[in-house]
Amino acid sequence: MDSQVLVALALSLVGGLSTSLGALFVVLSDAPNLKMLGLLQGFAAGLMLSISFLDLAHNAINAIGFLKGNIWFFAGVIFFALISNFIPEPTLAPTPNVKSKKRTNGENKQKDLMKKHRRQVLYSGIITAVGISLHNFPEGMAVFLGSIKGLRVGLNLALAIALHNIPEGVAVALPVYFATQSKWQAFKIASLSGLAEPLGVIIVAYLFPSSLNPEILEGLLGAVGGVMAFLTLHEMLPLAFDYAGQKQAVKAVFLGMAFMSASLYFLEISLPAEMSL
Repeated sequence: MDSQVLVALALSLVGGLSTSLGALFVVLSDAPNLKMLGLLQGFAAGLMLSISFLDLAHNAINAIGFLKGNIWFFAGVIFFALISNFIPEPTLAPTPNVKSKKRTNGENKQKDLMKKHRRQVLYSGIITAVGISLHNFPEGMAVFLGSIKGLRVGLNLALAIALHNIPEGVAVALPVYFATQSKWQAFKIASLSGLAEPLGVIIVAYLFPSSLNPEILEGLLGAVGGVMAFLTLHEMLPLAFDYAGQKQAVKAVFLGMAFMSASLYFLEISLPAEMSL
């Protein structure tokens, strides 16, 4: 394997594995109650919306024009809307047995309600992991291109992406941990979503021809923005509203958007002038 690719892979692992650091923050704490989960889901939704609209879709429109950028964006929305119809609801691990065999109707209803909540949250976590993985592909590509320009550029970019990916690890691990009560499952799924970053290095280094049409690449990234916008509005925001209340959840969403916007700005100033995520 080319030494330049090895360096880029190592740097992308720094960024990708930072999602594991975000997951550690989740698994080392107690599972949150429903209200706290709703607030954190709202925060994560803000992260995702900021990435989708202010980063991926914005860059696609600037690069290929308003009409083409929007066509790619809504193609991503429609694609994932169709795909989501075929994604089965996840099955939860069985809950611990209760010693008392006789339960009141109220207890049974409460248990069924909590099980429904956990199933919804787990589904949201899996969909979030898919969206974060799709977002991490272009970050891996950016690290590879940055490392070609020099080790300093690649290292600065990898460190910036690492800081940027920590809250993404929280966004993936939190709902999985709440739903499954398994620290290992939460950590594993968050870490796997981060590994999309070194995969992006491999794809751009070996699978994409050097003459890849930049317009197609920008369009695909715009479509990824549409995918992320759909899953956020379809899965994450309804849960945040249900669990934290509409007013509190909206505040959490804008806090997440502000945090990610600051993170994207940090990434932007870390890039050389001729490069862009």
